[in-house]
Amino acid sequence: MDTVVAVKIIRDKKTITNLSTAISASSTKPNLKCGYDGSLHFFKNNIVIQDIDFRMNDAACRYFTFKQAGELKATVLSEEANRLLQDIRK
Repeated sequence: MDTVVAVKIIRDKKTITNLSTAISASSTKPNLKCGYDGSLHFFKNNIVIQDIDFRMNDAACRYFTFKQAGELKATVLSEEANRLLQDIRK
């Protein structure tokens, strides 16, 4: 069972833009064996428009995963994206 350790609300437009840019950067094949370290939830008008899981604590397994048109997709979680997530976490 997963445990929520922290919840961060990000309203800074630059940070949100940086996150969405990182998430859409380099598409790859999803690796379901990697698991995840956390999730991002993008809202518009108080409705979740996209849920994104991520794995950042394993250098061999850094991915963002999400559903798009009912299909599981993945993108590479770059070193820059990893630093951004670490900064948000603080």
